[in-house]
Amino acid sequence: MDMRIQGLKDLAIGDKGRITGFNKQGRAYRKRLLAMGLTPGTEFSIVRFAPLGDPVEITLRGFSLTLRKDEADILSIEKI
Repeated sequence: MDMRIQGLKDLAIGDKGRITGFNKQGRAYRKRLLAMGLTPGTEFSIVRFAPLGDPVEITLRGFSLTLRKDEADILSIEKI
């Protein structure tokens, strides 16, 4: 069952999600995120959160990626 959620902070370690797009206020980071492989339709899983919640580590397409909170908040995602 797919479920729309606010952002990565709403997922728990081990949860899986899919990128559905980008929030409009994130235009400055959009190209950077696309270059890192965070394209709509990409599935990922949460590996860990730093103690204060920033950054978050995810795995996608066979590699690990760490995102800062302001970058992660730009992603529009759904839980799978």
